[in-house]
Amino acid sequence: MELKAGYKQTEVGVIPKDWEVEDFGFFYAEPSRNGIYKSAEYQGRGTRIVNMGEMFGFEFISDQEMSRIILTPKELTINRLIDGDLLFGRRSVVPSGAGKCSIVINPTETLTFESSIIRVRLDQSKAISLFFYYFFSSPIGRTVMGLIISGTNIKGIRGSELKTLKVFHPPKQEQTAIASALSDMDALLDGLDRLITKKRNLKQAAMQQLLTGKTRLAGFEGEWEVKRLGDLLTICHGKSQKDVETIDGAYPILATGGQIGTASLALYDQPSVLIGRKGTINQPQYMDTPFWTVDTLFYSILKNNNNAKFLYYRFCLIDWMQFNEASGVPSLNARTIESITIKTPLPEEQEAIAAVLSDMDAEIAALEQRHTKTRDIKQGMMQELLTGRTRLVAVNSAEAQPVSTTG
Repeated sequence: MELKAGYKQTEVGVIPKDWEVEDFGFFYAEPSRNGIYKSAEYQGRGTRIVNMGEMFGFEFISDQEMSRIILTPKELTINRLIDGDLLFGRRSVVPSGAGKCSIVINPTETLTFESSIIRVRLDQSKAISLFFYYFFSSPIGRTVMGLIISGTNIKGIRGSELKTLKVFHPPKQEQTAIASALSDMDALLDGLDRLITKKRNLKQAAMQQLLTGKTRLAGFEGEWEVKRLGDLLTICHGKSQKDVETIDGAYPILATGGQIGTASLALYDQPSVLIGRKGTINQPQYMDTPFWTVDTLFYSILKNNNNAKFLYYRFCLIDWMQFNEASGVPSLNARTIESITIKTPLPEEQEAIAAVLSDMDAEIAALEQRHTKTRDIKQGMMQELLTGRTRLVAVNSAEAQPVSTTG
């Protein structure tokens, strides 16, 4: 197969002509090091220590709160982490933890790492740490890492093999450009994460205020009435899906965990609040299109023009586990649900409250969709930039492809 102009065939695949292939150890500033182990008497105070929990929870290790450990001055000198250090999961009972890469970013407080982690400190005159973090975090890098992962019950890598991994890389200037572009995408994703969390917290606070009558919407007044849920709706049993299930049914078949199939008939076709009868009993669902529910999921029929969406949100505030009637698999009884009392406004105010909360849900959903799209764009960028298919810097070659920043 003919190579594209400006590219070459290497032992690790096709890469740009001005990229190189090296052992990963070529970039080391010093030998890699396994983390420290200390017995229980030294734990709980002292220096923050990165465990595998942080490796799974954070891509960028900085000033997060974490476990602490007492170290001697010598231990601290040897095992201290600094900005730009790469951390690799040395062993893990979870396969994805073996060889997983995180990077230390500007810690303001002293930081060390535990024995299930390998520290790699790169020579900054040869390599950009952030570039290699993105490389080993990408599908490409995970494939390369897979060459040295071994073990059955516990998967792991060895530092001696990590340094011999063949890695392809661009010149340092392009490493910087790639790391900067992907870092900008991470900053955007982090900003969206923070905004989504803020909006969710605002919605939760609004639910606590609006659904209990502590805060009233403009135009509504008068006392709310205390009523049984049974005065507002009737709890109904789902049915077996055996006779209605089909591959291309028009109606969703719902269970406690969500949709599990499709049905040729609808069990109910009006807005409804659903709650688990067995198993997952603490995750209400709302449907405003025709559906079928299995026998482990209750649905409801609304009475007297009460608003299903309002009652769904109100169900979300109830601690359903306190009404569990089984010692094994959690279980709810229809009559027990109907006997629960809540304060509720007239249907008009129910509808207005539901509309406010629905708008907040729609805003959160739009942000989540934007987050998903941004994450997908980042994944595409990684595939393009880390393989040299798309270049971010000018290339000194008459055969080189045009520089692209769009992917």
